Amino acid sequence: MAEEASSFRDATAAASGPGLAAASDSVAAEQQPKRIPKGVVLGKDGKPCRSCTSFASWAAQAKQTTKKDAPAGSSAVSTTTSGPPPDCPPDVETLGRSTWTLLHSIAATYPEQPSRTQQSDLLSFVGLFSKLYPCWVCAEDFQGYMARQRPQVSSRDEFAQWLCRAHNDVNRKLGKPEFDCSKVDERWRTGWKDGRCD
Repeated sequence: MAEEASSFRDATAAASGPGLAAASDSVAAEQQPKRIPKGVVLGKDGKPCRSCTSFASWAAQAKQTTKKDAPAGSSAVSTTTSGPPPDCPPDVETLGRSTWTLLHSIAATYPEQPSRTQQSDLLSFVGLFSKLYPCWVCAEDFQGYMARQRPQVSSRDEFAQWLCRAHNDVNRKLGKPEFDCSKVDERWRTGWKDGRCD
């Protein structure tokens, strides 16, 4: 058991890299979760970040710019704010929905009794994923969550529950309803008991 815990710590540190591991020890206790920013989010380069901004915010900014730049007496073209066309780069909402679908699907197919290699691979994946995620605000938020709540990868159920709690953490920040984590298998693995997925 002690060997397993040590192996888990080593794999987690390797997956998260030296920066995240150090940050998790010194900052986790005092770091409070940040609210996800609203409106157009700027990237680290100072330019608007498409993958960090909802299409509605992006379109609203474009509409304001069009109104401001339009000559007097002309009317701005109406924009739809339901979401980007399917052949455009994803906005933060499209990216988020697709991401959660992928992560929950990975959790649903993760082994009940994963080998040490599978556990290490999943920790590496989650650590790298949190660093490479296109929305930098979201990536930093997820890294912070992982520093406070280490990924649990010793079984399918453990990882699925950890991921559900992580997803609910984001839902709370976005003002969305929380998902009942007791139903995670029905939603992502077996289908609903009423048979509508069969």
